Amino acid sequence: MKILDQQPEDSGSALSYAGLIEKIEILRSTLRWSSRLERADIEKLLKQASSLRDEVMQMSHKERFVQAAAVEPLRGEQSRGARRQALLARSFIFEGTFGDNPKLLEALEISEKAAPTDLPVLIDGESGTGKELMAKVIHANGSRADKPFISVNCGAIPDNLLESELFGHRKGAFTGATNDRKGKFESAHTGTIFLDEIGELPLTGQVKLLRVLEAHEIQRVGSDEPIGVDTRIVAATNRNLRKLSEQGTFREDLFYRLSVIHVTLPPLRERRDEISLLIQYFGDEAAGVLKRRPVRITPKLRDFLLTYSYPGNIRELRNVMYRISCLAGDIADVDHLPSDMRPSLPVASLIPGVANETANGAASVTNLLSLSDAKRAASDEAEKAFLQRGLQEVGGTVAELARRVDMNRSHLQMLLKKHGLHSKDFRRQHAQANARKDETEANDETQ
Repeated sequence: MKILDQQPEDSGSALSYAGLIEKIEILRSTLRWSSRLERADIEKLLKQASSLRDEVMQMSHKERFVQAAAVEPLRGEQSRGARRQALLARSFIFEGTFGDNPKLLEALEISEKAAPTDLPVLIDGESGTGKELMAKVIHANGSRADKPFISVNCGAIPDNLLESELFGHRKGAFTGATNDRKGKFESAHTGTIFLDEIGELPLTGQVKLLRVLEAHEIQRVGSDEPIGVDTRIVAATNRNLRKLSEQGTFREDLFYRLSVIHVTLPPLRERRDEISLLIQYFGDEAAGVLKRRPVRITPKLRDFLLTYSYPGNIRELRNVMYRISCLAGDIADVDHLPSDMRPSLPVASLIPGVANETANGAASVTNLLSLSDAKRAASDEAEKAFLQRGLQEVGGTVAELARRVDMNRSHLQMLLKKHGLHSKDFRRQHAQANARKDETEANDETQ
């Protein structure tokens, strides 16, 4: 309860802001077990966290931008951890983004520089990669952080209601319009509007949006009166807008206006270092929602969760952790996973006749359990073949293979264990091959 007893001596230094962020994280960790605390203590902690956040946000956004630009020449020389620490030292607000994957760090660094400006930002990436979270990162680190953040899913609004939803309407503009109503852009005035699934916006809506970007004003449905809006636009999509513009389904001029700053989020399968952190985070989050202790995970389930490909990305992992937290007791195992996600049998046991192929070499696939099983099994076999080939090329040296494929060594060891591969077997084969080579060369010299 005495976390705030010692205040930083220099409230304007990077180190003091990093210390404030650290203290906020300590408070959040304490609140995680808030069921053990008295209400008065909880309220005190919440006030302390709010006070700390306000103090951090007092830092000049212009200064933060200048600091980010100043370290740009050094970025290529920094390690992953150093790049993340540099963001932390500049009081960057991560909003729950984890890991130090180079592609993610690049996205965060771009966002840091874009945040203090009012330039439009386009975020693309597969569904579930955290595009809305990245939009909140941009908002939280910008000069509009204390203003509204309004999120709109463009793909969920019917075409006939789109204009009313975005720009509002006047009373009597159409059947059912019984009152004047503000649209999303008016609600986001002086703040940020997040346009998710922008690729689903129909052409008529694209024209209206382009006018907002150019004139900074809107018109409610049923009114000729222009209304000025000062709104920062951040858009997101899981589609290739450039390709859509070539096909004529997305306006090219709108694409270029939205993508002044372009941020790409890598899928979770390319950010393996985050998975263990996300498992812990979502496990704690689910425990808080369900009002129970965090579920413990068996080694078998943990190995699977760490190596699964996650076609639904972070959203899928979050849903899985909520599911197993709900269905399991104290300990969760693979049986608590969705049936279509559970580890499947090896390809050889799923495909009859794979050991005894037909004359033309084609194997029967008529008795596969499901298409998802087939895909997962094939993916596992491909992964195993890749590891075997890699170990052969490096003579069974795991450290060298990890360096070549840019993978954490412990994660690589885990994958080898998953597929029953032992580096010592490949080292033995390599030594035997070298011995045979030396013997052959010796024989050639004596002849």
